Amino acid sequence: MKSFNERNPVIIAVVGLVALVGVGLLTFYSNSLPLLTSSTTYTADFHDASGLQSGDDVRVAGVKVGSVDSISLSGGHVRVVFDVSGTWIGDRTTAGIKIKTLLGQEYLGLSPQGTAAQNPDRSIPTSRTSTPIDVAQALSGLATTTGDIDTTQLAKSFETLSEAFANTPNGVRTTLQGLSALSETIASRDSELRQLAGHAKDVTAVLVGNNANVTSLVNDGKLLLAELQSRSAAITRLLSGTRTFAASLAGIVTDNQKTIGPALAQLKKVTDILNANQGNVDKALQLIGPYFSMINDAAGNGHWLDVYICGLFDAQDNPVLNNQAQRNCTPPGATK
Repeated sequence: MKSFNERNPVIIAVVGLVALVGVGLLTFYSNSLPLLTSSTTYTADFHDASGLQSGDDVRVAGVKVGSVDSISLSGGHVRVVFDVSGTWIGDRTTAGIKIKTLLGQEYLGLSPQGTAAQNPDRSIPTSRTSTPIDVAQALSGLATTTGDIDTTQLAKSFETLSEAFANTPNGVRTTLQGLSALSETIASRDSELRQLAGHAKDVTAVLVGNNANVTSLVNDGKLLLAELQSRSAAITRLLSGTRTFAASLAGIVTDNQKTIGPALAQLKKVTDILNANQGNVDKALQLIGPYFSMINDAAGNGHWLDVYICGLFDAQDNPVLNNQAQRNCTPPGATK
């Protein structure tokens, strides 16, 4: 068998990448694989779907245990198919469509009951299911109902009752007079009440139509508050760390005060000496400049030094052996 060093590295790299992609896909879609999930599919019958949609949560005591798979008509009722995992469902379990948010988003709530397990092949009947009140439909019905009321006739009816009970005790008579006044007020505000009911219907319709956008807005606000809270914690940690660092620095200064004090005193003496001799230091720097320039010229041509010796030869290039002779130190080719 060949070792990895003897195999083609390109093939090994391709196989490794394919394996990594496969593991990533299995991890990402693990909940969708039938072999890896232990969910059970149940059905429930409702008189009204009441806005429930596929993909909505299935919850038990507020905890998500599954999701709604499909919603379809089955005879004179609505059949909801949903998955549940990790939760026991009894044969007397009740199901209800609950309101998840104030904007109308809903979920399927289960209340596990019974002594035996629910048979997945048998649907939860309508006698054990319930639906919430649809606010939009209620306000729409209110607008229609108030529109059909003859407020003038209603006011006349209350006036007739008030006259009929004119000789009754004072309490009853006062009550009827108040009802008569109330009916007259309602009748005088009939158009305003109609407009109010109509506007309420329009508002609920707009909210229902923009349910996803408003939900997204609320969720984004939740994320913003969470981010602000996390930043607040980070700033608190920063201030706490700064306070700890300041305390540690103060401790270091206190512990080394006997050493730092004399050192600072000696440093002050050195600075005083430098300030007193500032003119001499400036003059030394001016004089040392040409000296280092000459050294740089002599040693700047490589790994050797340039040296010029004058007076070894006379004008006729003869060696000068007399120490008393006056020597010509003018470099060759130079003019005096």
